[in-house]
Parts: sequence; structure tokens; C-alpha cells
Amino acid sequence: MPSPRPIPPVQPALEDCCRSGCTPCVFDLYEEALERYERELAAWEAARSPAVPPASTSR
Repeated sequence: MPSPRPIPPVQPALEDCCRSGCTPCVFDLYEEALERYERELAAWEAARSPAVPPASTSR
């Protein structure tokens, strides 16, 4: 059974930030989750792309 396509993280709303300088902020966590999602999506797509044979070098 093939693995499911990764699901992107949900971007927090502006009001989700308390603006008190939290470390990490909800937006920092979102950025980390988005980077992880993009890596996972690239790997998922690469695993599903057909193998491309090398270009012929004969002339």
C-alpha cells in the first residue's frame, strides 16, 4: 500500500499569537512544520516519479 501524500500544516491566525515574545512563537512552530512538510512532500514525490533512463550518448 503506497504511503499517503503528506498534509500541509495549518497556518496560525494572527490572533493565535499572544505577542508576548514567546519562544517559540506559534509562527516559529508553523515555519518549522512547513519546512518539514516541504521536505516530506519532496521525498514523497521523488518516490513516485518514474525512473528516467540515462540519456543516450551514442552518436
